[in-house]
Amino acid sequence: MTTTDCYPRNLVGYGANPPQANWPGGARLAINFVLNYEEGGENTLLNGDAFSETYLHEIPGGAPLVGLRNTNVESMYDYGARAGFWRVMRLFAEREMNFTCYAVARALELNPDAGKAMIDAGHEVASHGYRWIDHQYMDPETERQHIAKAVEITEQVCGQRPLGIYVGRLSPNSRRLIVEEGGFLYDSDAYDDDLPHWQTVDGTGHLVIPYTLDNNDMKFAVAPGFTSPDGFFQHLKDSFDMLYAEGATHPKMMNVGMHCRMVGRPGRAMALARFLDYVKGFDDVWVAKRIDIARHWISEHPYKP
Repeated sequence: MTTTDCYPRNLVGYGANPPQANWPGGARLAINFVLNYEEGGENTLLNGDAFSETYLHEIPGGAPLVGLRNTNVESMYDYGARAGFWRVMRLFAEREMNFTCYAVARALELNPDAGKAMIDAGHEVASHGYRWIDHQYMDPETERQHIAKAVEITEQVCGQRPLGIYVGRLSPNSRRLIVEEGGFLYDSDAYDDDLPHWQTVDGTGHLVIPYTLDNNDMKFAVAPGFTSPDGFFQHLKDSFDMLYAEGATHPKMMNVGMHCRMVGRPGRAMALARFLDYVKGFDDVWVAKRIDIARHWISEHPYKP
C-alpha cells in the first residue's frame, strides 16, 4: 500500500489532460454567478445565538459581543436584504442573465419575497443551509436536522426544493450528510478545480461543482482583499480572460461569488455591472446556473466508480 492509497485528499485531479467539457453551443467558457443570500441567518441573539456576527460586513476584525446584539452589524446585514438584493436583481434582469442563489433558509423565512422573486425571474435557488453559522463543531444529528429544515423551508418559500447545496462553513460530516439526504444533485463545498468532478461517498457517486473565494466580493471584507471596485473588476476580468484563452483547447468553468450586502452597495455594484457587460460581449460563453452545469456534466461525464 502506498501513502496515497489511504490519503483522503486528491492532489492529482485531472492532471495535464482535463476532460473536454463539451459546453452547450461549443462555448469556450461556462460562467456561473452566485448570489449568497444570508441576511437574517447570521449569528445574533435574535436567532438564539450567544454572540453577534463578526464576519463579512463593513467593519472587519471586530470582536463578537457576547450576550448582546450588535445593532450596527445587524443594520449592515439588513442593507443586503432591503436594498442590495434588489439592486443585484435589477442588474441581471436588465441584461437577461441568470444566477444561482446560495440561500440560507432562515434568511428566506424572514423575507420570502426575495425567494419568490428569484424563482419568478428564472434564477436557481440552491441551499446555503438553515443558518449562516460555523458547522465545524456541530454534532452530526444537529447538522442532519439543519439540512432537512433548510430543504423544507426553501421548498415552502420557493415552491421547489433546492437541488444544490453549499454549506460554506462546513463540518467534517457535511458531505456525508448531504449524500445521505439524497435529494441533491451536487454540492459546491470545494475550491479545488476549474471543472466539476465526481467523488465516491459511502459507495455513492456524488457530483462536486467547485466554488471560489478569489472571484468573490467577500474579499472586500477580509485582508488581504479588494480595496476598490476597480480592483474587483480587474480581477474578475483577468480571471475571465485567462480561462477564456485556455478554453480554445480545454474549456473550463468560472465562478463569481456575490453577497447582497457587499456587491449590492452602489460603488461595488458599478463594478459588477461593468463585468456583466464585458461578459455579454462574448458569443461563445455560456452564462449558466449551477443546476444547468450539473445536469450537463451528469449527461456528458457520468459517474464511473
